[in-house]
Amino acid sequence: MTRLTSHPVDQATGRAAELFVAIKTAFGAVPNTFADIGANSPAALEAALAVDSTLSKGSLTTQDIEVIKLAISQQTGCDYCLAAHTVIGRGAGLSKEQILAARHGDASSGNAKLDALASFARVLYQTRGTLPAEHVDAIKAAGYNNKQIVEILLAISSGIFTNYFNRVNDTVIEFPKVT
Repeated sequence: MTRLTSHPVDQATGRAAELFVAIKTAFGAVPNTFADIGANSPAALEAALAVDSTLSKGSLTTQDIEVIKLAISQQTGCDYCLAAHTVIGRGAGLSKEQILAARHGDASSGNAKLDALASFARVLYQTRGTLPAEHVDAIKAAGYNNKQIVEILLAISSGIFTNYFNRVNDTVIEFPKVT
């Protein structure tokens, strides 16, 4: 049971209803996290969607973004986002091993660049942004440039917002749960 306002998407009005139509058109359904964010603050939902739209037009790949969101979701303990980004990550071409490596910090994804990205996201979260220079050097050595590092920060911010919302709200998970 959610802790904040939650109501059926088809009962929404105003800006929330407009956003839900756009989400449903794009994705075929309105995920519970978006429905509940929009039910409480259409402005917050619009901002979150705008950030994700901006990220999709940036220099990070969809796999990069999903690795970041998986790593951050594991760090925050957001069961909803872990389930959602596992499904989205698979759709983006991440293997089961890559998904688990992103979540748990194992260097077993078969992709050193993605492993470095997940590690960078985890360390950044754990250090609250005050990380030793060697971590910046390592992400650059893995092949990420300054522009991408800034976009990584934006992806982390996006992930933290939905993670925290779902933790506060106790959003009902409609995706297959992960362990």
